Amino acid sequence: MFAKDFQTLRLPTSGASIHLTHGGMGPPLLLLHGYPQTHFIWHGIAGRLAQQFHLVCPDLRGYGDSSKPPSSADHAAYSKRAMAQDMVEVMEQLGHREFYVAGHDRGARVAHRMALDHPQRVRKLCVMDIVPTRYMFEHTDQAFASGYYHWFFLIQPDGLPEQMIGADPGYYLKEKLNRWGAPGARFSDEAVAEYLRCFSQPETIHATCEDYRAAASIDLQHDAADQTRKVACPLLALWGSQGFVHRSYDVLEVWRRYAEQVRGAAIDCGHFLPEEAPDDVAEQLLQFFHERHEST
Repeated sequence: MFAKDFQTLRLPTSGASIHLTHGGMGPPLLLLHGYPQTHFIWHGIAGRLAQQFHLVCPDLRGYGDSSKPPSSADHAAYSKRAMAQDMVEVMEQLGHREFYVAGHDRGARVAHRMALDHPQRVRKLCVMDIVPTRYMFEHTDQAFASGYYHWFFLIQPDGLPEQMIGADPGYYLKEKLNRWGAPGARFSDEAVAEYLRCFSQPETIHATCEDYRAAASIDLQHDAADQTRKVACPLLALWGSQGFVHRSYDVLEVWRRYAEQVRGAAIDCGHFLPEEAPDDVAEQLLQFFHERHEST
């Protein structure tokens, strides 16, 4: 069970059909998951956050039970711009023209693009366990290529990663959870079963590869066009103290190159912050978003 009294919906956007669950009372807070998961990553904190916010927890296009639009040579259907547009349209249909956003992993990259493309919509932004895509590609070295090998594997053309992952998607997904989580990290059986159900679909494997192909092509074009712009709204960066991002980057220093108002902290966990350290993450989000809530 995701969270008590949450409602499940499917909403059309101009480019996709988005599956989501939502519930709670208060200002709207959009929560965006990452790879290779679904909205279910928020199951450990949704109940607590819903006491103070109206939570909207969608599956990104290409993931979970959301639609998998056909792609093209430029991978535009899976650009972060297109994925962010989905979310703006979803929130509009739910009655929210302005909202808070927190994203983990790929969801954080969608949220970053959303804050640039739709600054009038995003009141405040939290990004979890990332630094900007453009920065990471521009600072590629052996350590990055080894730690983030999947970035270079998933962008390969002609169905190569799809074929290899599709041979045993359960192994691949569980290997990601084990490799990226902190030693001894545990994921609920219900969550893992839900991730496996969705990720085992060939169309999901293909769509999620397209997400990464877009990140290495059209997303970089969009980022280059915006290289002189910064995120204007307050930004909270959270990252796992036992993960690659912590070992590899001065997270706050990097984000200050891309956003005007930055704060943040390391959480004692690996990559999957909302599942490995739900209490700490919930506390950080409540404090960060509640400050803005009180001042408006």
